[in-house]
Amino acid sequence: MALKLTEWTMQEQEQLIEFMTGNSWPYHGLEHPVRELIEKTITEGGYKSDRVRTFWLENEEGKQIGLIKIYDLQDDIPLFDLRIAGPYRGKGYGPQALRLMTEFVFSLPDKKVRLEGNTRHDNFAMRKAFERAGFVKEAHIRNGWFSPKENKYYDAVTYGITREDWEAGTTTPVHWEDGGKQENPSFNPVLFDFPEQFESERLLIRAPKREDAAQTYEAMQHSQEALRNWMPFARQKPVMEQVEANLVQAVADFQLRKDLRLHFFLKETGEFIGSSGLHRFDWTVRKFEIGYWVDSRFEGKGYVSEAVDRITRFAFEELGANRVEIRCDTENVRSRAVAERLGFDLEGVLRKDSLSVSGGSLRDTCIYAKVKG
Repeated sequence: MALKLTEWTMQEQEQLIEFMTGNSWPYHGLEHPVRELIEKTITEGGYKSDRVRTFWLENEEGKQIGLIKIYDLQDDIPLFDLRIAGPYRGKGYGPQALRLMTEFVFSLPDKKVRLEGNTRHDNFAMRKAFERAGFVKEAHIRNGWFSPKENKYYDAVTYGITREDWEAGTTTPVHWEDGGKQENPSFNPVLFDFPEQFESERLLIRAPKREDAAQTYEAMQHSQEALRNWMPFARQKPVMEQVEANLVQAVADFQLRKDLRLHFFLKETGEFIGSSGLHRFDWTVRKFEIGYWVDSRFEGKGYVSEAVDRITRFAFEELGANRVEIRCDTENVRSRAVAERLGFDLEGVLRKDSLSVSGGSLRDTCIYAKVKG
């Protein structure tokens, strides 16, 4: 997911106009800018001048997935505007784009002092990107952001990074000297922003969608016998309406951060391979449990191991996990093999810990885990 900056040129006016008018920008001043306005801004030097430089954000495939405009470049403290195209949002590009831009600004010969950016207070994706890129929240301005579309004011927040922090690779929090005691706000998982889609070598892994119902239903039909002994849903023949209703609930649970189901698909064909995700977690401890099942037509090709390995990395890198577990029946040889193949440690066996899926006998449970560090 490597990005690079490529400077925009006046010969690319039409590309810039299409980019700006072909996407919606709900957290900017104008959600749907029109061609005439962009043309006027270009003519007046609003994208390229002594004070302004604009860059395309290009991904590893060379696609222009975003745009960064850096302005007030004659000042010691430049400002910027970052825009990522709709199809590429939520994929973790924001922090990387901010780091590239920061490196560019602080590498300029006139030694900029700091870099500053502003956003609406409810733009949680942008705020998380700032934090991951080493920026510090420095101001909260009440009713400081006007939305013409809604004809109302929102609060605004300011984030900044200093040259000293950038050079040292550190983040220095603001210490308010107002005599008041600062309280750390409690963590609210609903506001926690992270990528809802990522990739491994062969797989696209993403949050569930209602539109997945048909593929999920078909996979469950083909896999019922293989999963019957281990998955409660496989005890009965799948019903399309129930599968769709379950997906609606899964989508809601994902957005509320109650359960993070993840579907994985073959990148080359878009075929649904299976379902995994992070369940029964504790945000306070940052402990997560991985579950998984695969369409039996794709067994034996390493897809489950690949998906679980990537989801484990996602848990540690994006969710700040301290512990990731895999729990399975002692006789579920395939599931145990995945855990052992990926280097999870068998920490113990809970004897007579659960009922079998059929409910007819007591079963033992293996606990495999990886921990941070």
